[in-house]
Amino acid sequence: MTREQLKTGKIAVLYGGLSAEREVSLKSGAAVHEALLARGYSVVAIDVGRDISELLIRERVDFAFVALHGRYGEDGTIQGLLELMGIPYTGSGVLASALAMHKIHAKVAFQAAGLQVAPYAVLRRGEKLDLGSLEFPLPIVVKPSQEGSSVGVTIVRVSDRIESALELAFAYDREILLEQFIPAREIQIGILADRALGAIEIVPGNEFYDFEAKYTPGMAEHIYPARLPEKLYRKALETGLAAHCALGCSDYSRVDLLVTEEGDCYLLEVNTLPGMTATSLLPEIAQGSGIGFEELVEKILLSASLKIGN
Repeated sequence: MTREQLKTGKIAVLYGGLSAEREVSLKSGAAVHEALLARGYSVVAIDVGRDISELLIRERVDFAFVALHGRYGEDGTIQGLLELMGIPYTGSGVLASALAMHKIHAKVAFQAAGLQVAPYAVLRRGEKLDLGSLEFPLPIVVKPSQEGSSVGVTIVRVSDRIESALELAFAYDREILLEQFIPAREIQIGILADRALGAIEIVPGNEFYDFEAKYTPGMAEHIYPARLPEKLYRKALETGLAAHCALGCSDYSRVDLLVTEEGDCYLLEVNTLPGMTATSLLPEIAQGSGIGFEELVEKILLSASLKIGN
């Protein structure tokens, strides 16, 4: 899309939604809405519910900036609706969004592309877990297969905590992931225009970079650029971009890695609609690369397109 095309139409910032990450999405959407208004676009913010198709028609929306997080927004659902309605939108398409949101299928895709992931096992609701049968020891990370923002995640260091961790993860999903805990630096790679912008290091105040640490100012230290030797820094960027491409992602994303002292880069996940809040990492990486928040939002908007239809 060109600025001229976008400025002749009406843009909807889709935010809020129905997922466990609704409150974060409300903040992302509000920030994006304000940035687009400041850039002179005709824009309306729409809180996404089950009547979203009616609202898009009523508002006569021409383009959509998707600022949703989690289910029904980051998982290909809204992308499919926008494809059917012929409304160009930001971010990845239906398949890439669905793959990235489903941590188990994403791991399979990463492995097929020759990328490194932590040893893992899958448990489905109704199945019993035998810790002794796992091919990796405690501590382990227990997480739902289709949630973001570390919702439902527990690090289990002793066996008597496993049941409560499983109960929490199953509250969000029918399939859960059990991963070997990897002691490593938490590194995030920002992707824009299908290239790696930079890597930021997270030093959480909590046990790990959980929901509270992500969205509470002062609960995590952000270090840009990440404190990695030059060769390892380049490897992290290359790994992040390779993961983005392995899932078929479009335009922008944020890739979460664990980078060890030995130089291994373990992929955690690709976030196809990363946060756009005051404490969000992609805007911080972009800022470190010389791209201000309003410019970042506009660059993302300019990438709006239909991925299936014409």
